[in-house]
Amino acid sequence: MNAGQGERVVEAEGATLGEAKWAAVKQLEPSFPGVSSDCVGFEVLEEAGDDGSPARVRAEVDLEAWRRAAQELPEEPAERVRALVARVVHALGLRGSVDIDESAEEIRATVNGDHLGLLIGKHGMTIDALQHLAFRAAFRGLPERKQVTIDAAGYRDRRESALQRMADRAVAEALRFDRPVELEPMRAPERKLVHLYLRERSEVETHSEGDEPERRLVVTPQRSPRGG
Repeated sequence: MNAGQGERVVEAEGATLGEAKWAAVKQLEPSFPGVSSDCVGFEVLEEAGDDGSPARVRAEVDLEAWRRAAQELPEEPAERVRALVARVVHALGLRGSVDIDESAEEIRATVNGDHLGLLIGKHGMTIDALQHLAFRAAFRGLPERKQVTIDAAGYRDRRESALQRMADRAVAEALRFDRPVELEPMRAPERKLVHLYLRERSEVETHSEGDEPERRLVVTPQRSPRGG
């Protein structure tokens, strides 16, 4: 991993000294994926003032410490996800930072930066593959597991909205012409998302047909019982 000499040193400020250091590490992260405060030396330029003036620090990456840390995956699953995603972003020649949000059910890694289309890939194939890899790496050798989601530039929300619009059009067409309507081929997680979105629509039912990677969801009108 290479990084320019000029990018090793940054200055940052924050309401407290801790916030200033955190801001400096976030500035360094796009150039030094996975960098942590353990790999950075800090020089305090100004303490936070009683008048509300911010604290300021100068931060310099210890390249040897950063390289050593980059050779190992952290112990904590969430930090494993962060480290893996950061390495892939860097390997693709992109500049971006990785934020982690963890709940009882999910680890979500969000890549922030510009021009992240290469990371997302055509129809999300690259980011979905990275998500699968991150899940495998996060819980390797651990009995307890949770969902891992990788997002970039708001892709997941945009894709979910697009799938919902596609599903709504399929329902309208199925009911208008009283016939099954096939959606475009999708990967299993996307088929599940559409299925869950439509499960409350009592006028249609959904099922999957075909073999991967051409397997697709079919929306079929529910037949009303006759009689009366």
